Amino acid sequence: MHQVERAIFDIRRGLPVLLRDDEQDVLVQPIESLDDGVLEHLVATAGEAPGLVLSRHRLALLGKSIEHETARLPLSAAMLETERLNELAFGVDPERVSQHIVAASRADHAALTLMRRALLIPAALTARVARESRESVEALIAHGDLLAVAAADAERCFEAANGLLKRVSEAQVPLAEAIESRFILFREPDGLREHVAIVIGDPLAWQEAVPLRMHSACLTGDLFASLRCDCGEQLRNAVADINDMGGGVLLYLAQEGRGIGLANKLRAYAMQDVGLDTLDADQHLGFGEDERRYSVAVDMLAALDIRQVQLLTNNPIKIAALTEGGIDVTERQALYGRLTEQNYRYLNAKATRAGHMLDGVLENYERLGGK
Repeated sequence: MHQVERAIFDIRRGLPVLLRDDEQDVLVQPIESLDDGVLEHLVATAGEAPGLVLSRHRLALLGKSIEHETARLPLSAAMLETERLNELAFGVDPERVSQHIVAASRADHAALTLMRRALLIPAALTARVARESRESVEALIAHGDLLAVAAADAERCFEAANGLLKRVSEAQVPLAEAIESRFILFREPDGLREHVAIVIGDPLAWQEAVPLRMHSACLTGDLFASLRCDCGEQLRNAVADINDMGGGVLLYLAQEGRGIGLANKLRAYAMQDVGLDTLDADQHLGFGEDERRYSVAVDMLAALDIRQVQLLTNNPIKIAALTEGGIDVTERQALYGRLTEQNYRYLNAKATRAGHMLDGVLENYERLGGK
């Protein structure tokens, strides 16, 4: 999988990669780095016009409903223009398209999987390599100017990291809410994401079912006390609660914006400012309701020799994910921050559309005249 890891970094740098499949070699170019020169180079290298691969969420916004997760939009000559492609891929209010879409190949699907893994917009140009261009493309690969990866390997780039988490470093870090705390840093094999386990109290004195909070990183809320969410307060309340329960663990997971990354989270915020709720904004960008994967949390708990937990959460998906990973969740404890005028719409969407267990809190807030 080392080639896939290299491909992820090339894609983040805006470089194309070649995905090899039994059917066809396909050049993949991330939309985020697109300009007119890049587009011309892609067409010249492949020898064929590219198509635009999008997720079903983004295609629905363009007026195209599909059953599968991805599909390919063939591009006419009139559409091969950077500004038009950017608008189709992640504009706030793109025009609907009339042309037919075609089923995504394995390489097309793998291309979007790589975009997600690289924390980019799930949109890519894919160009089949024409017969007459194969020799020149192979020369680029041989000279190290183009990276070639098996599409099947790229398609599995999330699952390939399971069980390969590396424990890197650790130190005592006394916290305001828990003086006896130890930070243990874990790194994923591609080096892109680092996660921290905050071990609170003396593990020898913990309850059999260890108090646990799985907290997804939120730069705006955790560090800058953003009023758009209650993440920062949830974080500090969780540390205090775990400390009061005799100690346990908080897993601080690098899953900004429900797994879409900070750049896309800010794009989603901009869409919320024109009226979309938090889930619709993510889907307008081509993401699902929640892009987080909790296998990394299961791996961290295994490294800490924890098999039974009391989970501090309002999210039933976290309970299910741990259970599926072989962790015994003996009970759930609710965890809240303050509800305010600024975060009410965000929390209401999580409760009514994503199934978070917040109904009582929202009703109490409304009853007190908050909404």
